[in-house]
Amino acid sequence: MQRPGAHRRHALVAAALAVAWTGFPGLAAARRAAAPQMTDGPFYPPARWRSATADWDADLTRVQRGTQLLVARGEHLALDTQIVDGDGRAIDGAEVEIWQCDTLAAYRHPSVRADPPNIDPGFQGFGAARSDAQGRTRFRTIKPVAYPGRTPHIHVKVRHATFGEWTSQLFVSGDPGNARDFLWRQLDADGQAALAMRLQPASGDGLRWQVQHAVVVPD
Repeated sequence: MQRPGAHRRHALVAAALAVAWTGFPGLAAARRAAAPQMTDGPFYPPARWRSATADWDADLTRVQRGTQLLVARGEHLALDTQIVDGDGRAIDGAEVEIWQCDTLAAYRHPSVRADPPNIDPGFQGFGAARSDAQGRTRFRTIKPVAYPGRTPHIHVKVRHATFGEWTSQLFVSGDPGNARDFLWRQLDADGQAALAMRLQPASGDGLRWQVQHAVVVPD
């Protein structure tokens, strides 16, 4: 069940999405292979645990606690994705999930202590959305941070009846930690290009960065 204020937050995100989708980078005419898949990793929050914990909408930067609205630490990021197949055709109605650690390197997961100062209480940690008729979603989150052994990244999972389930990670293009990350190093040049987010400066609504990223999933 969504907490008070969640419906209003969802409406604000939807309104922002309608304004933001101008000049989304198009795909080349040549057919593209699906972006590389990766495992869920150890901190994918189980659905049963999520259903009993909180709302998990597309705005990860605001958490409602009773009458108090908590705001995430870190540099806020508008993450716009477009889910497409290898021919660049938009996939509507896809379930899209993202999850990542907060600025204290803590995930939202039953194995992680969920009390300050171990976590940032204003960061939701996990979010979900459904792609529109053009295959688009918008998430509001934070610029990912590094933690021991890993470069900054955002986990992403997409589900749709046409291909089932696809899971991977999005990396920050040009981050110096990428060269030391064991998963990034396993990718070839095409795989790295497919999963590298290019951050652009943003202004207004407390945003520091914005990303428009096409996710190519299996046909």
